[in-house]
Amino acid sequence: MAARDILKNFAAFIDGRGYAGQATSVSPPDLSIMTEDFRAGGMDGPVALDMGQEALESSIVLSAYSADVLPLWGVGNGLSVPMTLRGALESYDGTVKPVEINQRGIITTIARGEWTPGQVAPLTITIRLDYYKETVGGVLMHEIDLVNMIRIVAGVDRLAAQRAALGI
Repeated sequence: MAARDILKNFAAFIDGRGYAGQATSVSPPDLSIMTEDFRAGGMDGPVALDMGQEALESSIVLSAYSADVLPLWGVGNGLSVPMTLRGALESYDGTVKPVEINQRGIITTIARGEWTPGQVAPLTITIRLDYYKETVGGVLMHEIDLVNMIRIVAGVDRLAAQRAALGI
């Protein structure tokens, strides 16, 4: 089918507050594995070894100068700020399915943008994540809990054997 699962709209929630009509864009984190090349005798070339994940970072741009978000900057370790992103994926045949991203972390940057008379001054929030979960149409795609060493992809916890070996 042509034009399948096109993101048509989204809603954002920070620390339980909805920002419908105020969030102009969001950037979910890129999922990226750190690799190290390994080549030993008898191998024709290197293979990539999974050495863990890159840092997870997300951002949201608000058109409102949110006094609710400003105090969330720089909260201490263990006091993660929750952020939920909900999207509507629509296909050409009219089918709509939800995509939901739940994430937690610390707000590391609040960029206030440029203030210009007669123009919206964006407020860009950057959050460094320690937890990430994505579901599409109610099906779990990814769940990453960095602190507890959990990396679930399509229902398989790819770090379960390592945790068992470490006794954690």
